[in-house]
Amino acid sequence: MPIRVLPPHVATKIAAGEVVERPASVAKELIENAIDAGATDIQIEIRRGGRRLIRVSDNGCGIPRDQAKLAFARHATSKISSEEDLLRVTTLGFRGEALSSIAAVSQVAMLTRVEGETTGILLRLEGGEIVRSDKRGGTPGTVVTVENLFYNTPARLKFLRSEFTETKHTVKLLNAYAMAYPELRFRLTVDGRLSLQTSGSGKVYDVLIKVFGLEMTQQMLEIGSDERTLAADTGQEDSVPASHSSEIRVRGYVGAPSLHRATRDYQFLFVNGRWIRDRSLSYAIREAYRTLLPTGRHPVTVVHIALDPTEVDVNVHPTKRELRFRDPRGVFAAVQRAVRRTIIGQAPVAAMTSQPAAVRAGDWERGTHFRQQVRLNRTQMALEMQRPVDTGMLTTTGAPMREQLPMLRVLGQIKQMYIISEGPEGLYLIDQHAAHERIIFEQLQAEQTAMAVSSQTLLEPLTIELTPRQQGLLGELLEHLKSFGFDIAPFGGNSLLVRAVPAALGPAHIRSMIAELLDVAGEGRNVPVSLEHTLTVIACHSAVRAGQTLTTDEARELVRQLEKTSAPYTCPHGRPTMIHLSSAQLEHSFGRR
Repeated sequence: MPIRVLPPHVATKIAAGEVVERPASVAKELIENAIDAGATDIQIEIRRGGRRLIRVSDNGCGIPRDQAKLAFARHATSKISSEEDLLRVTTLGFRGEALSSIAAVSQVAMLTRVEGETTGILLRLEGGEIVRSDKRGGTPGTVVTVENLFYNTPARLKFLRSEFTETKHTVKLLNAYAMAYPELRFRLTVDGRLSLQTSGSGKVYDVLIKVFGLEMTQQMLEIGSDERTLAADTGQEDSVPASHSSEIRVRGYVGAPSLHRATRDYQFLFVNGRWIRDRSLSYAIREAYRTLLPTGRHPVTVVHIALDPTEVDVNVHPTKRELRFRDPRGVFAAVQRAVRRTIIGQAPVAAMTSQPAAVRAGDWERGTHFRQQVRLNRTQMALEMQRPVDTGMLTTTGAPMREQLPMLRVLGQIKQMYIISEGPEGLYLIDQHAAHERIIFEQLQAEQTAMAVSSQTLLEPLTIELTPRQQGLLGELLEHLKSFGFDIAPFGGNSLLVRAVPAALGPAHIRSMIAELLDVAGEGRNVPVSLEHTLTVIACHSAVRAGQTLTTDEARELVRQLEKTSAPYTCPHGRPTMIHLSSAQLEHSFGRR
């Protein structure tokens, strides 16, 4: 085909795709415009996931009547005027292409008035073209209504996800901006139902309660206000020169190590008030939680980073969600240090001078002589404890048929967390929670296989209050939970009524378990929550907790049940259930060899 210049209306639609990916992209650009306009009250309404309608109203400065049409021209902006301004961007928007891109792929109406003008102006556009312009009264500020998104680009319309998923993206967007600007009042209405409303008190904690709920927010730790550092003070030789150093301030809230979720949906990063994605900083947070979280679990974090605008380049991507730092390692170190200090300072964790290896099934597959010795030791222990001997799982000609646990003799409990046991090859420290998780998981698994799920009716039905986001996720989960022994029904507003639960689940943990399953349902995968994950969550919330005192008989029974499981060395999350201090390690530690 010959080379040709595309017609303007075609080129505009292609460029619009860089900014307008989905309804949430439209809401983002309009909200950023409202914030840049100095608004203190921002109201958002969406219908049908934003496909049908997105409306953003604000009480900002408005647009002068004679400049309103110019606002829809490409690269028209009031936020920068020269190339030098790009080196120090202090507003959320600056590219001057949001309104033109939105108008190119939708039907737009904008009503705006500035303080001091007797009337404002109402503009209507279709496919980027102004079709109507009228003088109109109204309060100072701007109202932008976007209807029928992608009506003229059907190829892009079909790539939108379900209304539920698109709504989820917009709700998360509003949650983020509410946490970034707690001094502003936000109100989000979804299909006529109030989803989020903040007070504008200026306190991030107040917003966290609205977004996460009180129970979760109470488990958040505030990053100290003195968490400041210099970008140049990182200990790196090739860091930025001292003459370019600037103060980095890290603030916000992070979850205690006991507060973790199955997805990253509860992690938020902000730089100078801008909600961003940054793999390096996400890794810094993950490193701060190293050794403190179970495998596959993610912390709850709301981290704000403030630094001189000249130290960050926001002109990297049209969506402005990605950026570059002049000193990325300095920012990385500041974030990691601030989060780690907060966790350790407010939730201390004892360090180990040496790390015994976790027990593995392969430990019992080292040769015929070893297996024979294990059988002899197990026989001797069984005689001492007057318990039946099971030697069938260990053979002298091949690997074990399953991950067989040696017979153990319970000695006691330490720190109300670990069961101390003696085995044929040394000392075993068993994590009581992880071990009980494995036991319950396999019991539930067997019930599912036999289609004989056990359920218990609560003496008094339990009422649970959900966040607006969780309420929106509930529909597809209720039917799924019935097959596990739950009897749950909506109870008006954002409330649920729980009448029955699986027999293994204690009433004290029902709320947290349902919240976790809703988190997974909200991942946007458009597939049901898996059977295995549901079993894992129920087992986790049903298991005995760290910090719970066990009697000797209770500890013995737990170990006895663990011996019967098919995979006793790991919990359903993949964490080890025990560590092994071998006889050789003990002898070496005491100088006996």
